Amino acid sequence: MEPDNDTRISEFLLLGLSEDPELQPLIFGLLLSMYLITVLGNLLIILAVSSDSHLHTPMYFFLANLSFADICSTSTTVPKMLMNIQTENKDITYAGCITQMYFFLLFVGFDDFLLAVMAYDRFMAICHPLHYTVIMKPSYCALLVLVVWVMSVLNSLLESLMVSWLSFCREVGISSFFCDIKQLVQLACSDTFLNDVVMYFGAGLLGGGPLAGILYSYSKIVSSILGISSAQGKYKAFSTCASHLSVVSLFYCTGLGVYLSSAATQSSHTSAVASVMYTVVTPMLNPFIYSLRNRDIKRALKRILRGFILSGEGSLSLFSVLSQSYFPVST
Repeated sequence: MEPDNDTRISEFLLLGLSEDPELQPLIFGLLLSMYLITVLGNLLIILAVSSDSHLHTPMYFFLANLSFADICSTSTTVPKMLMNIQTENKDITYAGCITQMYFFLLFVGFDDFLLAVMAYDRFMAICHPLHYTVIMKPSYCALLVLVVWVMSVLNSLLESLMVSWLSFCREVGISSFFCDIKQLVQLACSDTFLNDVVMYFGAGLLGGGPLAGILYSYSKIVSSILGISSAQGKYKAFSTCASHLSVVSLFYCTGLGVYLSSAATQSSHTSAVASVMYTVVTPMLNPFIYSLRNRDIKRALKRILRGFILSGEGSLSLFSVLSQSYFPVST
């Protein structure tokens, strides 16, 4: 498939969630609030994990990476939408659209693969507790994250390059608040057969592969938990997986809901509103899910927040917390 520079347009239109001018202030306020909560919540998780030595374990290392990816994925879409509403300008340049699509696919793919890695971590901790510390060493955990990054980069790069080869013969309006790859392929005026093949193969790789790994891991986990004789032991083992199971369910259910809604209805705005669930709501809820019933996270967060309160300047307090964690004063 050769690119046709003669018919390549210079910009797209992001139609957003609604064309009603009266709803724009409400949409702006809701998106801005959710974005700030997402960034603050996930940033606190990262700070809690990095500042508390008790959280320097594989599970929380993966959690910090998940929070980082959630911040990045939300930051690729929401700020542009907020700017478009504020300036009443729906334009996004061709290069900006391809770039936004690349980074969105990158971080969503990273989330997907990382959830499978986190399920593997829980599988090793519950099914092979005696070998857990030997196998899940820091170097091995870092290698797993590196592999996830490489796979995500390759997938997003391939799909973005395939879209960049397409030709668009007219001004294209995208019925969403970000450059969705599925809509871009559908709006192209050139042959999209190879794009469809790559897109569905990528969806199967991102959706089917990690999900199969998660289901296999939890089938073994459930078998191991059922084999525990004491009720307290069963509850303790299950409680270590509850947060991850909640995040996995939220991630896959919202993503599946978006595609089902787009297939079941012809309303473009309905699909755009549904896409908010997995692009904005899911990253916003993840910190709450992992912190509400996790005593270690709560303790670390209280330590950070107490430092802010006791000090008149938050920046000095944060520096103090981090410096005490990584550079303890010898006595």
